[in-house]
Amino acid sequence: MQILLVPKMLNFCINFFKKVFMYSNKLMVLTGAGISTECGIPDYRSPNGAYSSGFRPITHQEFLRSSRARRRYWARSYAGWRKFTASQPSAAHRALATFEKAGRIDFMITQNVDRLHHRAGSNPLELHGTVYTVICLDCGYSLCRNLFQDQLKDLNSKWAEAIDSLDHGNPGSDKSFGMKQRPDGDIEIDEKFWEEDFIIPTCQKCNGVLKPDVVFFGDNVPKDRADMAMEASRSCDAFLVLGSSVMTMSAFRLVRAAHEAGAATAIVNVGLTRADGIVPLKINARLGEILPRVLDMGSISIPAV
Repeated sequence: MQILLVPKMLNFCINFFKKVFMYSNKLMVLTGAGISTECGIPDYRSPNGAYSSGFRPITHQEFLRSSRARRRYWARSYAGWRKFTASQPSAAHRALATFEKAGRIDFMITQNVDRLHHRAGSNPLELHGTVYTVICLDCGYSLCRNLFQDQLKDLNSKWAEAIDSLDHGNPGSDKSFGMKQRPDGDIEIDEKFWEEDFIIPTCQKCNGVLKPDVVFFGDNVPKDRADMAMEASRSCDAFLVLGSSVMTMSAFRLVRAAHEAGAATAIVNVGLTRADGIVPLKINARLGEILPRVLDMGSISIPAV
């Protein structure tokens, strides 16, 4: 059954969530970009997402083989970092953190790399990693993204000063450098501003290539992480997909495994999902319309902290 959230269906949806949070013993939650779009971070696949404008994210293979692609990625990512990290958790993030602390959620997984769940007080498994950590592809050394930002700034001081003092203006204006915010924290920026002179730091341990600790398109989720997620999916008694189209196989296979194991499964997402054909309940709505209201009902016992 698919539900388009209209006023007369709102109570049904809220009551459904109330029952899930109250009566599930091993509730698993999978979140995607849809929970962060309400915080100003764009997604890829919604009707107005990045894909709708023809944008395609960098692939793992492209990052590995092309120094030009790496310069392009890190220049854009540096430019977008300040705005990306200024985003704040939404009411939906905070509601999930409250449910988690109350023991109503047994296991949470996020496809997002933005750490907004953590800032709201949750501690989900980050299926696709996080942009807040940078790793060396050669020796495995890792460092905090803020330290890496400082290194980029030191090596590209004039360029960074111009970016940091930039009035972003309107997309396409002279003041914007043609910049446009993208889903993973980077910004689209005209190549004339990064192609020739932008310098990327190398690993301080082995001089290797540094990359955000994110599973790029074309790469695989690390086996231990994928196994942990699959084990949780197969053992849960209810599985909620919140704000994800589950188009990536790494996410879809979790929904399918939970469904095949007999868990009650449902999706809340704006737009089509890959699992629409197997999940019995699909609610076409924004998470901020539902989750905070479930908390506001006051009928779910939330222990005082």
